Amino acid sequence: EVQLVESGGGLVQAGGSLRLSCAASGVSFDDYAIGWFRQVPGKERDWVSCISPKDGSTYYAGDEKRRFTITSDNAKNMVYLQMNSLKPEDMAVYYCAAAYMLYYCKGYGSNDYDYWGQGTQVTVSS
Repeated sequence: EVQLVESGGGLVQAGGSLRLSCAASGVSFDDYAIGWFRQVPGKERDWVSCISPKDGSTYYAGDEKRRFTITSDNAKNMVYLQMNSLKPEDMAVYYCAAAYMLYYCKGYGSNDYDYWGQGTQVTVSS
């Protein structure tokens, strides 16, 4: 059974940092891309970042490349999203997701992912 569990969200002031964690079970990082998405009420779930299986290549959407860093700890089956210089517009529910055999994961949307966590709320105060 595949399970993804996010943690690390919370309230932070603009300019601050948070590290989100995704605990993955039932997936191998050799076969699954792990992505981070975010969603605000009334809008689509947007891709933020991903890490490709096998070679661990990382990709980011837009400005997030300069402020966010995705990493994985294969021994612990954990994926992290370090978010720095947070802005009010980063406020959203953040989800991690797994996509089977998505070896080049850059830019793929939510429909391409097979499994999802329950999400963790990130609130950024201005």
